Amino acid sequence: MKITILDGYGANPGDLSWDELKELGDVTVYDRTRPEDTVAKAIDADIVLTNKVVLGRREISLLPKLKYIGVLATGYNVVDIEAASERGIIVTNVPAYSTESVVQMTFAHLLTITNRTEHYAIQNRNGRWSENTDFCYWDTPLTEMAGKTFGIVGLGTIGKRVAQIALAFGMKVKALTSKSADALPEGIEKVDLKELLASADVLSLHCPLTPDTRHMINAEALALMKPNAILINTGRGPLVCDSDVAKALEIGQIAAYCADVMTVEPPKADNPLLRQPNAYFTPHIAWATREARIRLLNIAIENVKAFVSRCPQNVVNP
Repeated sequence: MKITILDGYGANPGDLSWDELKELGDVTVYDRTRPEDTVAKAIDADIVLTNKVVLGRREISLLPKLKYIGVLATGYNVVDIEAASERGIIVTNVPAYSTESVVQMTFAHLLTITNRTEHYAIQNRNGRWSENTDFCYWDTPLTEMAGKTFGIVGLGTIGKRVAQIALAFGMKVKALTSKSADALPEGIEKVDLKELLASADVLSLHCPLTPDTRHMINAEALALMKPNAILINTGRGPLVCDSDVAKALEIGQIAAYCADVMTVEPPKADNPLLRQPNAYFTPHIAWATREARIRLLNIAIENVKAFVSRCPQNVVNP
Protein backbone atom coordinates (compact mmCIF):
# COMPACT_ATOMS: atom_id res chain seq x y z
CA MET A 1 0.00 0.00 0.00
CA LYS A 2 1.41 3.38 -1.02
CA ILE A 3 0.99 6.29 1.40
CA THR A 4 1.84 9.85 0.37
CA ILE A 5 2.08 12.82 2.72
CA LEU A 6 1.78 16.00 0.66
CA ASP A 7 2.87 18.61 3.23
CA GLY A 8 4.44 16.89 6.20
CA TYR A 9 6.66 19.76 7.31
CA GLY A 10 3.89 21.75 8.97
CA ALA A 11 3.04 19.07 11.51
CA ASN A 12 6.47 17.47 11.64
CA PRO A 13 9.43 19.69 10.71
CA GLY A 14 11.78 16.92 11.78
CA ASP A 15 11.37 16.66 15.54
CA LEU A 16 8.78 13.85 15.37
CA SER A 17 8.71 10.51 13.56
CA TRP A 18 6.66 8.93 10.79
CA ASP A 19 8.12 5.47 11.57
CA GLU A 20 4.88 4.01 12.91
CA LEU A 21 3.13 4.99 9.69
CA LYS A 22 5.88 3.34 7.66
CA GLU A 23 4.92 0.01 9.22
CA LEU A 24 1.63 0.22 7.30
CA GLY A 25 3.00 0.71 3.81
CA ASP A 26 5.41 2.44 1.46
CA VAL A 27 5.49 6.02 2.76
CA THR A 28 6.66 9.07 0.81
CA VAL A 29 6.83 12.34 2.74
CA TYR A 30 6.94 15.66 0.92
CA ASP A 31 7.65 18.71 3.05
CA ARG A 32 5.53 20.89 0.77
CA THR A 33 3.53 20.53 -2.42
CA ARG A 34 2.62 23.25 -4.89
CA PRO A 35 -0.93 23.07 -6.27
CA GLU A 36 0.32 22.27 -9.75
CA ASP A 37 2.33 19.31 -8.39
CA THR A 38 -0.38 17.67 -6.29
CA VAL A 39 -1.56 15.11 -8.85
CA ALA A 40 1.95 14.11 -9.91
CA LYS A 41 3.04 13.51 -6.32
CA ALA A 42 -0.09 11.56 -5.37
CA ILE A 43 -0.70 9.69 -8.62
CA ASP A 44 0.27 6.25 -7.29
CA ALA A 45 -1.05 6.68 -3.77
CA ASP A 46 -3.74 4.55 -2.16
CA ILE A 47 -3.65 6.83 0.89
CA VAL A 48 -2.96 10.56 0.91
CA LEU A 49 -2.39 12.67 4.00
CA THR A 50 -2.71 16.43 3.67
CA ASN A 51 -2.75 19.42 5.94
CA LYS A 52 -3.25 22.47 3.71
CA VAL A 53 -2.74 21.05 0.21
CA VAL A 54 -6.12 21.13 -1.55
CA LEU A 55 -7.65 17.95 -2.90
CA GLY A 56 -10.51 19.33 -4.94
CA ARG A 57 -12.77 17.65 -7.45
CA ARG A 58 -10.17 17.96 -10.21
CA GLU A 59 -7.35 16.42 -8.17
CA ILE A 60 -9.55 13.60 -6.90
CA SER A 61 -10.73 12.79 -10.43
CA LEU A 62 -7.11 12.42 -11.58
CA LEU A 63 -6.05 10.04 -8.79
CA PRO A 64 -7.48 6.65 -9.82
CA LYS A 65 -5.84 4.62 -7.03
CA LEU A 66 -6.91 6.90 -4.20
CA LYS A 67 -9.00 5.19 -1.52
CA TYR A 68 -8.41 7.30 1.59
CA ILE A 69 -7.66 10.95 2.45
CA GLY A 70 -6.45 11.76 5.95
CA VAL A 71 -6.55 15.44 6.86
CA LEU A 72 -3.79 16.37 9.30
CA ALA A 73 -6.02 18.91 11.01
CA THR A 74 -9.49 19.29 12.47
CA GLY A 75 -10.88 21.43 9.66
CA TYR A 76 -11.28 19.55 6.38
CA ASN A 77 -12.32 22.28 3.95
CA VAL A 78 -9.21 21.47 1.86
CA VAL A 79 -10.99 18.36 0.57
CA ASP A 80 -13.98 18.28 -1.79
CA ILE A 81 -16.06 15.98 0.38
CA GLU A 82 -18.77 15.50 -2.22
CA ALA A 83 -16.28 14.46 -4.89
CA ALA A 84 -14.57 12.06 -2.48
CA SER A 85 -17.88 10.50 -1.46
CA GLU A 86 -18.90 9.98 -5.07
CA ARG A 87 -15.74 7.93 -5.53
CA GLY A 88 -16.20 6.02 -2.28
CA ILE A 89 -13.06 7.61 -0.84
CA ILE A 90 -12.97 7.77 2.95
CA VAL A 91 -12.00 11.16 4.40
CA THR A 92 -10.96 11.53 8.03
CA ASN A 93 -9.80 14.38 10.24
CA VAL A 94 -8.06 14.73 13.60
CA PRO A 95 -10.51 16.20 16.12
CA ALA A 96 -9.74 17.87 19.44
CA TYR A 97 -5.97 17.30 19.40
CA SER A 98 -5.06 20.96 20.00
CA THR A 99 -7.72 22.13 22.44
CA GLU A 100 -5.43 22.93 25.38
CA SER A 101 -2.84 24.58 23.14
CA VAL A 102 -5.38 26.82 21.39
CA VAL A 103 -6.93 27.80 24.71
CA GLN A 104 -3.49 28.63 26.05
CA MET A 105 -2.79 30.85 23.03
CA THR A 106 -6.14 32.60 23.44
CA PHE A 107 -5.17 33.74 26.92
CA ALA A 108 -1.58 34.45 25.92
CA HIS A 109 -2.99 37.00 23.49
CA LEU A 110 -5.33 38.42 26.11
CA LEU A 111 -2.53 38.76 28.65
CA THR A 112 -0.38 40.46 26.02
CA ILE A 113 -2.89 43.32 26.11
CA THR A 114 -3.78 43.37 29.80
CA ASN A 115 -0.24 43.02 31.20
CA ARG A 116 2.12 43.90 28.33
CA THR A 117 4.90 41.66 29.64
CA GLU A 118 6.79 41.60 26.32
CA HIS A 119 6.69 45.39 26.10
CA TYR A 120 8.27 45.77 29.54
CA ALA A 121 10.76 42.96 29.01
CA ILE A 122 12.07 44.66 25.85
CA GLN A 123 12.26 48.06 27.54
CA ASN A 124 14.09 46.70 30.55
CA ARG A 125 16.65 44.79 28.50
CA ASN A 126 17.44 48.22 27.06
CA GLY A 127 17.92 49.76 30.51
CA ARG A 128 14.61 51.52 31.09
CA TRP A 129 14.04 50.19 34.62
CA SER A 130 17.67 50.59 35.63
CA GLU A 131 17.39 54.28 34.81
CA ASN A 132 14.11 54.75 36.68
CA THR A 133 13.82 57.07 39.68
CA ASP A 134 11.15 55.03 41.44
CA PHE A 135 11.06 51.33 42.29
CA CYS A 136 8.47 50.75 39.54
CA TYR A 137 7.01 52.37 36.47
CA TRP A 138 4.36 51.72 33.85
CA ASP A 139 3.67 53.51 30.61
CA THR A 140 0.76 51.40 29.37
CA PRO A 141 -2.68 50.74 30.85
CA LEU A 142 -2.67 47.66 33.11
CA THR A 143 -6.00 45.84 33.31
CA GLU A 144 -7.40 43.35 35.78
CA MET A 145 -9.60 40.73 34.12
CA ALA A 146 -11.72 39.80 37.15
CA GLY A 147 -15.20 41.23 36.84
CA LYS A 148 -14.91 41.92 33.10
CA THR A 149 -17.22 40.25 30.58
CA PHE A 150 -15.70 37.57 28.36
CA GLY A 151 -17.78 36.91 25.25
CA ILE A 152 -17.41 33.68 23.30
CA VAL A 153 -18.69 32.89 19.82
CA GLY A 154 -19.08 29.12 19.62
CA LEU A 155 -19.18 26.66 22.52
CA GLY A 156 -17.57 23.60 21.04
CA THR A 157 -14.71 21.79 22.74
CA ILE A 158 -12.38 24.80 22.59
CA GLY A 159 -15.03 27.39 23.40
CA LYS A 160 -16.14 25.52 26.52
CA ARG A 161 -12.56 25.19 27.74
CA VAL A 162 -11.97 28.91 27.13
CA ALA A 163 -15.09 29.62 29.19
CA GLN A 164 -13.73 27.54 32.09
CA ILE A 165 -10.48 29.51 32.14
CA ALA A 166 -12.28 32.84 31.86
CA LEU A 167 -14.46 31.88 34.82
CA ALA A 168 -11.34 30.91 36.77
CA PHE A 169 -10.03 34.45 36.17
CA GLY A 170 -13.22 35.75 37.79
CA MET A 171 -14.76 36.96 34.56
CA LYS A 172 -18.41 36.94 33.58
CA VAL A 173 -18.93 34.67 30.58
CA LYS A 174 -21.52 35.18 27.86
CA ALA A 175 -21.79 33.04 24.75
CA LEU A 176 -23.37 32.91 21.33
CA THR A 177 -24.16 29.24 20.81
CA SER A 178 -26.69 26.92 19.20
CA LYS A 179 -26.92 24.99 22.48
CA SER A 180 -29.97 25.59 24.66
CA ALA A 181 -29.50 27.77 27.73
CA ASP A 182 -30.40 24.81 29.97
CA ALA A 183 -27.58 22.74 28.47
CA LEU A 184 -24.83 25.27 29.18
CA PRO A 185 -22.28 24.72 31.95
CA GLU A 186 -22.79 26.71 35.12
CA GLY A 187 -21.63 30.30 34.86
CA ILE A 188 -22.20 30.75 31.11
CA GLU A 189 -25.03 33.00 29.98
CA LYS A 190 -26.52 32.48 26.53
CA VAL A 191 -27.09 35.73 24.60
CA ASP A 192 -27.72 36.82 21.02
CA LEU A 193 -25.03 38.37 18.86
CA LYS A 194 -26.04 41.98 19.40
CA GLU A 195 -25.96 41.63 23.19
CA LEU A 196 -22.67 39.76 23.01
CA LEU A 197 -21.06 42.48 20.91
CA ALA A 198 -22.38 45.29 23.09
CA SER A 199 -21.48 43.77 26.45
CA ALA A 200 -18.14 42.02 25.88
CA ASP A 201 -14.92 43.50 27.20
CA VAL A 202 -13.21 40.59 25.50
CA LEU A 203 -14.70 38.82 22.48
CA SER A 204 -13.13 35.51 21.45
CA LEU A 205 -14.03 33.63 18.27
CA HIS A 206 -14.23 29.81 18.40
CA CYS A 207 -16.84 28.90 15.80
CA PRO A 208 -16.43 27.04 12.50
CA LEU A 209 -16.05 28.97 9.25
CA THR A 210 -19.31 28.63 7.31
CA PRO A 211 -21.16 30.86 4.85
CA ASP A 212 -23.08 32.25 7.83
CA THR A 213 -20.01 33.02 9.94
CA ARG A 214 -17.72 34.38 7.19
CA HIS A 215 -17.05 38.06 7.99
CA MET A 216 -19.44 37.91 10.94
CA ILE A 217 -17.18 40.51 12.53
CA ASN A 218 -17.61 43.34 10.06
CA ALA A 219 -18.16 47.11 10.20
CA GLU A 220 -21.73 46.69 11.44
CA ALA A 221 -20.71 44.31 14.22
CA LEU A 222 -17.67 46.37 15.25
CA ALA A 223 -19.85 49.49 15.58
CA LEU A 224 -21.73 47.74 18.41
CA MET A 225 -18.62 46.90 20.43
CA LYS A 226 -17.14 48.82 23.34
CA PRO A 227 -14.24 51.15 22.52
CA ASN A 228 -12.13 49.33 25.15
CA ALA A 229 -13.01 45.86 23.80
CA ILE A 230 -10.35 43.32 22.89
CA LEU A 231 -11.16 41.07 19.93
CA ILE A 232 -9.39 37.67 19.77
CA ASN A 233 -9.44 35.29 16.81
CA THR A 234 -7.80 31.90 17.20
CA GLY A 235 -10.49 30.26 15.08
CA ARG A 236 -10.47 31.03 11.36
CA GLY A 237 -9.13 34.15 9.65
CA PRO A 238 -12.18 34.90 7.49
CA LEU A 239 -14.46 35.10 10.53
CA VAL A 240 -13.46 38.77 10.46
CA CYS A 241 -13.29 41.29 7.63
CA ASP A 242 -9.66 42.42 7.75
CA SER A 243 -10.26 45.89 6.33
CA ASP A 244 -13.18 46.57 8.68
CA VAL A 245 -11.18 45.52 11.75
CA ALA A 246 -8.23 47.66 10.61
CA LYS A 247 -10.53 50.66 10.26
CA ALA A 248 -12.09 50.02 13.68
CA LEU A 249 -8.62 49.99 15.27
CA GLU A 250 -7.60 53.13 13.39
CA ILE A 251 -10.57 55.17 14.64
CA GLY A 252 -10.54 53.70 18.16
CA GLN A 253 -13.76 51.75 17.76
CA ILE A 254 -12.14 48.81 19.57
CA ALA A 255 -8.97 48.72 21.67
CA ALA A 256 -7.08 45.76 20.20
CA TYR A 257 -7.24 42.84 17.80
CA CYS A 258 -5.31 39.65 18.61
CA ALA A 259 -5.15 36.85 16.07
CA ASP A 260 -3.37 33.60 15.35
CA VAL A 261 -5.06 33.30 11.96
CA MET A 262 -5.44 35.51 8.90
CA THR A 263 -7.74 35.48 5.88
CA VAL A 264 -4.78 34.71 3.63
CA GLU A 265 -1.77 32.87 5.07
CA PRO A 266 0.94 33.99 4.93
CA PRO A 267 -0.71 37.44 4.94
CA LYS A 268 -0.08 39.75 2.03
CA ALA A 269 2.32 42.58 2.83
CA ASP A 270 -0.35 45.18 2.06
CA ASN A 271 -2.92 43.74 4.50
CA PRO A 272 -4.15 46.85 6.36
CA LEU A 273 -4.15 45.03 9.69
CA LEU A 274 -0.36 44.74 9.61
CA ARG A 275 -0.08 48.54 9.82
CA GLN A 276 -2.16 48.84 12.97
CA PRO A 277 -0.13 49.20 16.20
CA ASN A 278 -2.94 47.69 18.27
CA ALA A 279 -3.14 44.53 16.15
CA TYR A 280 -1.15 41.59 17.52
CA PHE A 281 -0.45 38.45 15.49
CA THR A 282 1.09 35.05 15.94
CA PRO A 283 1.76 33.02 12.75
CA HIS A 284 -0.94 30.32 13.04
CA ILE A 285 0.91 28.46 15.80
CA ALA A 286 -1.77 27.99 18.47
CA TRP A 287 -2.03 24.34 17.41
CA ALA A 288 1.71 23.78 17.07
CA THR A 289 2.97 22.93 20.55
CA ARG A 290 5.03 19.74 20.54
CA GLU A 291 2.45 18.06 22.74
CA ALA A 292 -0.40 18.88 20.35
CA ARG A 293 1.58 17.79 17.30
CA ILE A 294 2.40 14.46 18.93
CA ARG A 295 -1.32 13.93 19.50
CA LEU A 296 -2.01 14.97 15.91
CA LEU A 297 0.38 12.44 14.43
CA ASN A 298 -0.74 9.68 16.80
CA ILE A 299 -4.42 10.17 15.94
CA ALA A 300 -3.68 10.51 12.21
CA ILE A 301 -1.75 7.23 12.23
CA GLU A 302 -4.48 5.51 14.26
CA ASN A 303 -6.97 6.76 11.65
CA VAL A 304 -4.93 5.08 8.91
CA LYS A 305 -4.66 1.87 10.95
CA ALA A 306 -8.41 1.86 11.45
CA PHE A 307 -8.98 2.31 7.72
CA VAL A 308 -6.60 -0.52 6.86
CA SER A 309 -8.46 -2.69 9.38
CA ARG A 310 -11.76 -1.81 7.64
CA CYS A 311 -13.07 -0.04 10.73
CA PRO A 312 -12.52 3.62 9.83
CA GLN A 313 -12.73 6.25 12.56
CA ASN A 314 -13.09 10.04 12.58
CA VAL A 315 -14.76 9.86 9.16
CA VAL A 316 -16.14 13.22 7.99
CA ASN A 317 -17.94 12.23 4.78
CA PRO A 318 -21.19 10.24 4.50
